[in-house]
Amino acid sequence: MIRYPVTVIQGAPSVRPQARLNFVPRTRWGKGAQANAWARATMSAVAAQGLDSVVPRDIETWCPAYAENSPTLRRAFWVGMMSALSKHESTYNPQAVGGGGLWYGLLQILPATARGYGCRATTGAGLQNPIDNLSCAARIMGRTVKRDRAVALHDGRWRGVAADWGPMSNRAKVAEMSAWTRKQDYCVVRERQRPVLRPATLMAGRESATVSTMGDGSSE
Repeated sequence: MIRYPVTVIQGAPSVRPQARLNFVPRTRWGKGAQANAWARATMSAVAAQGLDSVVPRDIETWCPAYAENSPTLRRAFWVGMMSALSKHESTYNPQAVGGGGLWYGLLQILPATARGYGCRATTGAGLQNPIDNLSCAARIMGRTVKRDRAVALHDGRWRGVAADWGPMSNRAKVAEMSAWTRKQDYCVVRERQRPVLRPATLMAGRESATVSTMGDGSSE
């Protein structure tokens, strides 16, 4: 949930082209057309906010492969992380209302906060649209993550995503969410393939065989 309203107005973001239009990252929303639509929309929102340009200081906790990943796979992490966060915020329910009518939607955003950040959805009903809710969340994170270079760090105060979303300052929930993101294909470090060296004895034998064949020129 977003803890408090803000008065920050963010300018219109630039949109980067998608490298792989058909790529849909795995999320905790599940499978199917609805989950895929949420994921694709969030990929676009993350790209629009430039989150893929930031390497958070605590990214190793969340996604070890992130720093070396392509922009598309970096976006996939942010989508996956948001889906993990939505488990603790709304149990994946886009119609959820919390705090006695204060917070709305998948990521439980306060309408005043949405207005402060210039989100498309600025009312409770608007924030119950899952795509608009996720787009607003990406917009908020685009500011705080860039400002703090953090997903969820505490250095006297909570930084990054944890500055606004309560579950990100709960160590048990952070451990659960980050354990899930680390296991995803887009966060697993892959070892590079190296050429296999041939044993020296095998190479020596081949050289010897070549010499003896070339030298077999005696007449009968």
